[in-house]
Amino acid sequence: MTTTLPDLLDLFELREIAPDRFVGGSPRTSLVRVFGGQVAGQALAAAARTVAAGRLPHSMHAYFLRPGEVGRPIEFQVDRIRNGRTFDTRRIIAEQDGRVIFEASASFHVAEAGPDHQVPFPQVPDPETLPTMPETIAMNPAEWPEFYLEWGSVDIRHVLDEPGGRDGRRVWFRTTEPVPDDPVLQTALLACFTDLTLLSVALQPHGVPPRHDGFQLASLDHCVWFHRPFRVDEWLLYDKISPNAAMGLGIAQGRVFTADGTLVATVLQEGMLRPDPER
Repeated sequence: MTTTLPDLLDLFELREIAPDRFVGGSPRTSLVRVFGGQVAGQALAAAARTVAAGRLPHSMHAYFLRPGEVGRPIEFQVDRIRNGRTFDTRRIIAEQDGRVIFEASASFHVAEAGPDHQVPFPQVPDPETLPTMPETIAMNPAEWPEFYLEWGSVDIRHVLDEPGGRDGRRVWFRTTEPVPDDPVLQTALLACFTDLTLLSVALQPHGVPPRHDGFQLASLDHCVWFHRPFRVDEWLLYDKISPNAAMGLGIAQGRVFTADGTLVATVLQEGMLRPDPER
């Protein structure tokens, strides 16, 4: 995916080629298709270019319609569905070579006063006490995909339930270098990162390792609600569960907390869990 943070940030430097139409890059990767989180984050960044300053994303509902081709640019068309007093709504279509690969709706909001509560912060080890992603892979190299080693721009630390374990329900992450003080960029990057490690949790109850041997996985839709300010260059905890898996589909739900226990985002995703004996 991206070996350095500058490489990652380059993906979100979208170029406007026509009114409300933008182009973003797509790096080469070991994956056979474009990483969905990248497209979701770029789409959110494109939509944000069409709203007034001070209006930040509070939700995104996305569908992955076709696999994207790695190494090729992606075009994003933004439709200004509604401009309201405190809410703006945008529809985003992502295309490659004239084929729609992704569709999303995003809502932007002006912060207002109101009730404030959240779920409790889970008890987890400090991220600095946990192995890095390369160290985790080294413990069980046959069980982890090489894709994780491509994310040199993000420090990912799995909370392992036992020595050498592969439990993926809780993951700490942050960028390896500081990110500019741009709340829209921070939000677009979080939208991207929330697709990392998420769908695997739907196979975790069945003892399937992160390499997903014997299964073909694909994200179908991805929803994110952004609750409070955060920074992706500071430790964030991704706490995940899978409420259901049935009929070749699985649901994964995640909650993102800051290190001080503040809930900043909620994520829900459905994906294909197709048995594939050839994998």
